[in-house]
Amino acid sequence: MPVVLVLLTALPLVSALGALPARVRASETLSLLTALASLGLAVVLVPAVVRGPVQFGILRADAVSVVFLLGTTFLYAATAVYSIGYLQSERDRPGFARYARRFHIGLNLFAWSMMCAPLMDGLALLWIAVEITTVVSALLVALDDTDNAAEAAWKYVLLASAGLGIGLLATIVMYYAGSTVLGSSYDVAFAPLLTAGKTLPHNAVQLAFVLAVVGFGTKVGLFPVHTWLPDAHSEAPTPVSAMLSGSLLAVSFYAVLRYYQVAAGTLGSGFPRTVLLVFGVLTLLLAALYLLEQRDLKRLLAYSSVEHMGILTIGIGLGAPLALAGVLLHVVAHAAAKGNAFFGAGVLVRKYGTKDTGTIRSCLDTLPWTAPLFLFAILALSAMPPFGLFRSEFQIVAGGLAGAHDTVTVVLVVLVTLAFLGLSVATTRMLFVRGGTELPVRGEPSAWMVAPMVAGLVVLIVLGVHPPADFADLLARGVAELGGGT
Repeated sequence: MPVVLVLLTALPLVSALGALPARVRASETLSLLTALASLGLAVVLVPAVVRGPVQFGILRADAVSVVFLLGTTFLYAATAVYSIGYLQSERDRPGFARYARRFHIGLNLFAWSMMCAPLMDGLALLWIAVEITTVVSALLVALDDTDNAAEAAWKYVLLASAGLGIGLLATIVMYYAGSTVLGSSYDVAFAPLLTAGKTLPHNAVQLAFVLAVVGFGTKVGLFPVHTWLPDAHSEAPTPVSAMLSGSLLAVSFYAVLRYYQVAAGTLGSGFPRTVLLVFGVLTLLLAALYLLEQRDLKRLLAYSSVEHMGILTIGIGLGAPLALAGVLLHVVAHAAAKGNAFFGAGVLVRKYGTKDTGTIRSCLDTLPWTAPLFLFAILALSAMPPFGLFRSEFQIVAGGLAGAHDTVTVVLVVLVTLAFLGLSVATTRMLFVRGGTELPVRGEPSAWMVAPMVAGLVVLIVLGVHPPADFADLLARGVAELGGGT
């Protein structure tokens, strides 16, 4: 299994370097093969980490990290397929070869950094990996060289850097907490911190946890440090938007989870869960209200991502084993659903030449494949059965009720319903309402842009109806690693 960890952290980097001299077609093929291989390697890790963590040097995989790795690698593979069709329509733009080269280098480096983050054994290494995701993704946000894209990237860099500065301070404070028990040579690795448990100084751990929630929460999109997210998701190329929303936010949430494990082991779960519930409810409230008034299609999906990060945060805050299982399932299901939603939105924007939901009409008449698949993605994001997000949100709600968090659970259900109204109204208008102007020619821009949505739909149905036994065991092991409601 150590060789699997090495390959996961090496293949995307090799693919990025290989795209430097390669032609566009070769870069596409190399990225696709690398992404599919990465997904396969992540799946191979599942039964191994159910038996216990796998370690090789600074690389470490356990059940929690592999859950996030599965979401990232699946979206990486789906994006690699979608990008082939996406770039086909860009071939007439000036300097296309240079644009495509930068795109593939950035795509693989972005995937590499997000795959490295869950595999880092230590809070300091984790911070470095998350910082690398910021640098690479900011360059990708600005890839289209428009004024709006440059402004969104600059805003993203400023806010994310400020947030990660706070995250670095959290790392330093946690190092101090660990060094008082483990000695000054301690390297902020996970296992010794968790083993030290209640012997760590409580005040330092409390401070480190709050700093981590605020700092890494900037990348997660938690209130009130979410403001970069709608702009970046809206202005980035569609494949990048999908990975930002479905994977980057989750990887940043993974960092918060690691601090939660240490804080819960040291302080008990009461304090960290209360902090997460406050941030989660405020984040979900903000997202639900903004979803009611969005006319920009990609910003609409961006605020949907803020909504789901709020749901994840509340789920951890509820703390019941069933809710924790729902959170881990939600990570993977959200990656598939949000990837599908952005892929569909990219086709709609390409077909109609606008992101204005008030202008896009009669999609079912013009896009026979994309329109239904986009509708299914929105229904999945709205937690409708039989999709995986229905199962995950049901588990979170059931866990909240079982854990006597009735008020928070009711608030969660009300706000999710409000968010559903915002998504459903905009989607209904685009797909079912007929427009008064001449419609685009009926047909799909590319089969490459449809295929990953079909795959994502299959994953969502499987996760909702009957998750594979190995995956269910992985979730159970992850719940145990997170404390299982203790």
